Amino acid sequence: MSTAPASASASPPPVDTVNVQINGKWHKFPKGMRMIEACRIAGELVPHYCYHPKLSSPGNCRMCLVEMGMPPRPTPGQEPAKDEHGMPVIGWMPRPVIACANTVSEGMGIRTEGKLSEECRRGVMELLLINHPLDCPICDQAGECRLQEFSVEHGNGQSRFREEKVKKPKNVDVGPRVRLDDERCIMCSRCIRFCAEIVDDPVLGFTERGSHTTLAVHPGKRLENNYSLNTVDICPVGALTSNDFRFQQRVWFLKETKSICTHCGRGCNMEISSRQQTIYRQTPRENNDVNSTWMCDRGRLDFHFVNSEFRLTQPLVKKAGKHQAATWKDAILAVAQGVAGVPADQIAVIASARMTNEELYLAKALIKALGTSQFDVVPRTREADNYLRAADMNPNSNGVRTIWGTEPGKQLDQIIADITSGKVKVVLALGENLLKLGLTKEVLGKLKFLASSHVLANATAELSHVVLPGATYAEKRGSMINVTGRLQRLNKAVELPGEAHDDWEILRDLILAVSGSNGLHSVDDVFKRMAADIAIFQGKTLRSIGDLGVQVMETDEKIPLLERERERKAKGIIVG
Repeated sequence: MSTAPASASASPPPVDTVNVQINGKWHKFPKGMRMIEACRIAGELVPHYCYHPKLSSPGNCRMCLVEMGMPPRPTPGQEPAKDEHGMPVIGWMPRPVIACANTVSEGMGIRTEGKLSEECRRGVMELLLINHPLDCPICDQAGECRLQEFSVEHGNGQSRFREEKVKKPKNVDVGPRVRLDDERCIMCSRCIRFCAEIVDDPVLGFTERGSHTTLAVHPGKRLENNYSLNTVDICPVGALTSNDFRFQQRVWFLKETKSICTHCGRGCNMEISSRQQTIYRQTPRENNDVNSTWMCDRGRLDFHFVNSEFRLTQPLVKKAGKHQAATWKDAILAVAQGVAGVPADQIAVIASARMTNEELYLAKALIKALGTSQFDVVPRTREADNYLRAADMNPNSNGVRTIWGTEPGKQLDQIIADITSGKVKVVLALGENLLKLGLTKEVLGKLKFLASSHVLANATAELSHVVLPGATYAEKRGSMINVTGRLQRLNKAVELPGEAHDDWEILRDLILAVSGSNGLHSVDDVFKRMAADIAIFQGKTLRSIGDLGVQVMETDEKIPLLERERERKAKGIIVG
């Protein structure tokens, strides 16, 4: 992968603007902007169900009806009528229009409030609620349901419907990760359009007519693509629910933490939802430079190991062939004693490209203190898909290239060969299970000293003389550089279990024990020192990275999903 410093983006071309009156106030908007987006920018939110800025606009829910007007065309010889501010007087149409599919033009007037639009919304809400089940107390969508919200804001206080409700299928297995409750469906078609337009998997559709219309999977098909859970995110009601999150927690009890996904090198922006130090779900958040508003299923479900019963929770030191719980002071001292007096060419460090930039920077300092030239990270690659998933399955390979100045995996085969032959007698494994690299228990058992830092109990930890329990991505703060060269930030969502420590603290203490020099008291201090040494971090802090990250280098990596999204936006198919 070729990398280069990020270049300044060219200024965008000038945009034609038009004057639009919204609820009596005049604004300027780009010509051709959707009315619903213009209202949003003006601070006048229009209720909607079927509309989504990343999808086409079918205009089938009719919830976004607003009043529209234009200046009357003057008769020949007459001047257009003006108001006291010199703006044209609006002539209002007698019927409403949908705001999601119509665009603004010069002199247009829009009313989001008024008798006509309010009556229309009440009528739409009454229609949607005729056959809707009153099961909010057991519905997973309760607390983030648009039907609940808009029924309070725009609906009637009571129902006039006295007939029997139409019964539809419930708890339908439509795929391995999604359940369908057709009685709750309001036929917004968001899920259908997502599958067809975003992930090219048109497996959903409507069947029957009128009040008996139901959402269904096409015969012989399943909703099982790697992006299926995005349909749960965009469903405005509780029709589609996640099998993994179903009946687990009420959303108003959850704490939302902005972070990034570490399942692959894309670094999709997401929110971690937790309660009482337990993670319950991960959902995408919008970043139009990384993942739009989507996220793959594998990434969002890659959190259960954080709550695993196999987590390492205290330092262990092997004595008489058995691991015993130790204090951090004794464990760090044991590592220092294990490497003391060993020639540098007999020491190897195998780290992980899942480490943050701050951890890689301290790992480099530790390697320098040990004097060894045998160090590397474990590369992981897999075939990329045509949407978001990157071929590089490590989240911070560019951090390795930037901070260590080496290509991931360049020395790994030689290091493994030297361990196998017995040339290397001391190994520090930082965040990796060495047995997955082809090394055997017999080979590792012959090492003079083996220390490992990891989050889960594994075969390498079992063979280690010292085991140091570390932190997962959800328990730490730090930064990573994704495959497109964007510097992004991890944020701490839950506390560390037991006596586990943040990895940067472990590395700092190891450096202190080996070399005796340090002075770092927080991960922000590590970033500041790193920024003073490495050009692309200069002038930045962890805080200044922000929630959406900053571009720090250019790579040849493209994001297929975003490329197609830009094309659709340019053609006016979506707002984007």
